[in-house]
Amino acid sequence: MTALEQIEAAILTLPADEFKRLRQWFLDLDNHRWDEQLEQDIADGKLEALAEEVIAEFNAERYQAI
Repeated sequence: MTALEQIEAAILTLPADEFKRLRQWFLDLDNHRWDEQLEQDIADGKLEALAEEVIAEFNAERYQAI
């Protein structure tokens, strides 16, 4: 049995309150890692082209207010 399979099996045995805590911990961890990746992408300049495109669209008044 792989480590992942062991984790999955253990999760299935958790009481509801512990499962809820695990779910929240996992969501927090996932959000934190996503934020870190976004910050790294920004630092690496990977979003520059997208930002320039959005600014150009805005300046050309080709947008819809929502």
